[in-house]
Amino acid sequence: MKQKDILYLTPKQLKDAYKKQLPNLWKFAQESASLESFKEAITNYISRPEYQETAASKTMHRLLSHDSKPVFDLSTEQQVAIDTFAHIYHFLTSNITEDQTSETITNYHPHTRMEKLASADNTATDLFIDFFFQWMQLDYPVENTLTKGQALGAMKRWPTSMNCEVETICKQNKARMIPLLIAKVAKRTPGNSKYYFTKDMSEAEKVISIENWWNDYLFQLAMAIRSPEELNLFLGHSLSKEMMNLLLLAKEKGIPTFATPYYLTLLNTGMDGYDDSSVRSYILYTRELVETFGEIRAWEKEDIVEAGKPNAAGWILPGHNIHRRYPEVAILIPDTVGRACGGLCASCQRMYDFQSGRLNFNLKDLQPKETWAEKLTRLMDFYEKDPQLKDILITGGDALMSSNRSLKEIFDAVINMAERKREANKSRSKGEKYAEMKRVRLGSRLLAYLPMRIDKELIETLRNFRIRGEKAGIERFVIQTHFQSPLEITPQAAEAVRMILDAGWYITNQLVYTVAASRLGHTTQLRHELNKIGILTYYTFSVKGFRENHAVFTPIARSMHEQKQEKVYGKLEEREKSDLFNRLYIEKENPRIALNSFMQEFNVPFLATDRNVLNLPAIGKSMTFKLIGYKASGERILEFDHDHTRLHSPIINQLGKVNITENKSLSAYLRQLDGMGEDISLYEDIWQYNEGATEKVFELYKLG
Repeated sequence: MKQKDILYLTPKQLKDAYKKQLPNLWKFAQESASLESFKEAITNYISRPEYQETAASKTMHRLLSHDSKPVFDLSTEQQVAIDTFAHIYHFLTSNITEDQTSETITNYHPHTRMEKLASADNTATDLFIDFFFQWMQLDYPVENTLTKGQALGAMKRWPTSMNCEVETICKQNKARMIPLLIAKVAKRTPGNSKYYFTKDMSEAEKVISIENWWNDYLFQLAMAIRSPEELNLFLGHSLSKEMMNLLLLAKEKGIPTFATPYYLTLLNTGMDGYDDSSVRSYILYTRELVETFGEIRAWEKEDIVEAGKPNAAGWILPGHNIHRRYPEVAILIPDTVGRACGGLCASCQRMYDFQSGRLNFNLKDLQPKETWAEKLTRLMDFYEKDPQLKDILITGGDALMSSNRSLKEIFDAVINMAERKREANKSRSKGEKYAEMKRVRLGSRLLAYLPMRIDKELIETLRNFRIRGEKAGIERFVIQTHFQSPLEITPQAAEAVRMILDAGWYITNQLVYTVAASRLGHTTQLRHELNKIGILTYYTFSVKGFRENHAVFTPIARSMHEQKQEKVYGKLEEREKSDLFNRLYIEKENPRIALNSFMQEFNVPFLATDRNVLNLPAIGKSMTFKLIGYKASGERILEFDHDHTRLHSPIINQLGKVNITENKSLSAYLRQLDGMGEDISLYEDIWQYNEGATEKVFELYKLG
């Protein structure tokens, strides 16, 4: 029976499949008078010599050892019952008479696909489907299903916006928006806006004005779409009635709408053409997000700060402006327009901050107050007097939403702090010296959302800071960006990247591994295209597992599947890693030139310099996990250990291993892929990814 067929079986049909294809398990259930005797029969069976040390038997032993033992889920801070075998036993011995049906998710119109994608509840069969494949692997282990040709060939499905077809559609979208922008500007007057029309201007002159303003990032922000009705208007009335109702409900609940005209040109509103799901899912909200907004909790619990109290990672912090999980780095969130973004990402890990109002899109209200300079001095004092901090990540919101003037103020404060820290070390004995500042990072998605923000003045600001910073002992200057899709790589984005690299900064990318981004070839193509323009990949993040992200959540097994079957073709040997390090950091070759020549010389399609990880509450990033059980509806319960390859906060010694419950079953995920038109036979070995180990930090990202 094909995997796709199993995903849509009714409970009665699935039970019949167990009886026919898993006769031993069926027999154990029918002949066992109790759950305990059922588990004992299974234990004896998988303990036979032929099953010893196989991956499938290890998984089954682990499921048995954790069964009937509730665990504490660190993300929800609730006890979770593990009754895997009780559910299986009841399913196989109960009398199922009604032939219930499962909804098949397929053949949706491309514009309504993202709102339909398996946001529906898991079916009653999902646990039993997963367990079916776990048992099948005892006798019929599935080998890797992808060939190198299939893995690399799938990359071609995902074009950038420099592809002729995509670029043509983007230009058509812009042409459709120009009259709408003219109408918006016509409502403005010289007194309240720098973007206005004089009374004697012709329509042709107005069009020219819009064209001239288009590459002004302030114009894009001023013209940003801020309501569901306007969003639908700019998308050519292509949103479905269901989506509009959902967005209007989101508006009532206080979820902001914010998207620039530039970014909206990337969406394909026609019947044919490229698949835009990976960007569409970033600006269109899901039912789960809307329903839970107002009750969203912080997944990254260390970001919850109370005066005088240690955060979840054990650090005492001077207010909400600083977040900290690790000893060597702390995040700075300025009181500037940097608390806004160039758009609201639907899966944003700081959605609870938008919920509380700490982050928003009221750009005028976010201008720094006179007291900000005093607070900035106090915040820099925290970095200066901490003996371990040597890395500062300035983010938000979005660091580059801050004005150049605000950035200069922050940069001056950072350099002064770094110089004072360095100077103070001269009077400290060898064993008492503090860590000095070695790296400054700016977290920004504007390279994808609003690349015209990268103007000459900003580049000069960045270049001057780098030159002064190097004299203060700072070694690395990094824009930590977030491209979600090859479609976001436009000519404007590529030019923005070139300017930043020429200013002596490095650029690294963090991908959020949503369902749309997890499709075969998508992530490898993104790595390839980013490398071509000079960007190194840094993290591939699994989406946090709260209910608001149910529709976009990709189970951890797929991340491991991607790592083992696709990402592997970009792995480097030790001598290759050393060569790349020397080109970038010793010889200081421009990254765009270095990466392209390196890929050509060593014949690699992309550089797998990123780590596939999940952000664990309080602990940090890890992919060291084991499957230990299931919820009744099929979601996997995972036991995580922290990343032993990096330095952690002392709190790690108290927490040890932690448990996280995924918010979607593998079956539901595969049905989503099926609904998106994926050939899910290419994912048929995904069930075997029941444990993982965190990849080592790439040498390029280590600090001395």
